[in-house]
Amino acid sequence: MSPDDEVVTFASELIAIDTTNTADAGGPGTERPAAEYVAGKLAEVGYDVTYVESGARGRGNVIARLAGADPSRGALLVHGHLDVVPADAADWAVHPFSGEVRDGYVWGRGAVDMKGAVAQTLAVARQFKRDGVVPARDLIFAYVADEEAGGLNGASWLVDHRPELFEGATEAISEVGGFSVTVGDSARAYLVETAEKGTMWLRLHARGTAGHGSLLHTDNAVAKLAAAVTRLDQHRFPLVLTGPVRDLLTGLSEMTGIPFDPDDPEPFVARLGHLARMVGATLRDTATVTMLEAGYKTNVVPSVAHATVDARMLPGRDEAFKEELVKVLGPDVEPEWDTMPAVETTFDGRLVDAMAAAIGAEDPGARLLPYMLSAGTDAKSFRRLGIRHFGFAPLRLPPDLDFASLFHGVDERVPVDGLTFGTRVLARLLTQA
Repeated sequence: MSPDDEVVTFASELIAIDTTNTADAGGPGTERPAAEYVAGKLAEVGYDVTYVESGARGRGNVIARLAGADPSRGALLVHGHLDVVPADAADWAVHPFSGEVRDGYVWGRGAVDMKGAVAQTLAVARQFKRDGVVPARDLIFAYVADEEAGGLNGASWLVDHRPELFEGATEAISEVGGFSVTVGDSARAYLVETAEKGTMWLRLHARGTAGHGSLLHTDNAVAKLAAAVTRLDQHRFPLVLTGPVRDLLTGLSEMTGIPFDPDDPEPFVARLGHLARMVGATLRDTATVTMLEAGYKTNVVPSVAHATVDARMLPGRDEAFKEELVKVLGPDVEPEWDTMPAVETTFDGRLVDAMAAAIGAEDPGARLLPYMLSAGTDAKSFRRLGIRHFGFAPLRLPPDLDFASLFHGVDERVPVDGLTFGTRVLARLLTQA
């Protein structure tokens, strides 16, 4: 079976393995069956596979290495995660864990985040082993657990407890980059993630006086919290044009002929169609309220109310963001936070040149541009080993597909020809990089 055939089969079969991550750090994981599937496919063609779990049962991680021609060069880490976020089948046109291939797409939870990309790297890894391909440098293939909950039982755990598995790795590629955007009538740019915002998961607490709901109240914890999260929702953090975002917008301006004003980038970003939401989120810090919890009976005013906030900060903005956040929330709300720092690298070097060559061979005339991811990936963990990271899981996408909305969205799907295109690009890249 060719890599083009294998990638579609692997994507479909991996999606059909339900690896929903409910973010219960202490509970059993769901990744083991998918990890065993990947390990089996690698062992089948002759890889020496390491399978390892963290202390949480079922959190399977798989690592395999392919020796390169030049052992003096740093190894390239090719990593992906096996877990997915929850999906409610009632909302979907197809069952989210069917892996159905229909209308030119592979459908299901994880199709873009990120079992499709896992299938691509798995198909290429198998091709190299079967054909005796010797890449330019060592390749480390890693398929990990728990990315959707911060990697505490996946990448972060491996970095802390099994760093020897990544010995010699200097650079890495993984998800949310290498996808195409159609600019103007037909020109395509492929966006390579060179930076990602920092992550802060906030828990907010408001306290008040408990009592009977029928009485007058001036110290209501629910009302205090509601007022605070409303202020936060309406607040806009300052606009900061970082280097990767400036380079992206400059490149898109050159391709479209539409002027871009660095002092006022938002009008230009607003004209980017489906891309506007993703790029717009990298112009400033964001804080989005995602969960509320308070009370236990209709006629009882509770003494405490809680909210959860997903906050993302631009590189270098951690302390300034915290100060601004505290002011916006006000004195009646107590915040506690868990922070993962931003990741950033430059858009240059031999690996970037190889990406451009691999894309150009499959899509002549296309252009690579750097961008910043508004979310976070396992790059935050592997950074602690000194590994330089790029988001590059190549896909050629239809011009009208709202790709960003598919991440954690309903009817997540990936085009079949996009998967096969990306597999060919990866094979070229991993041979030469």
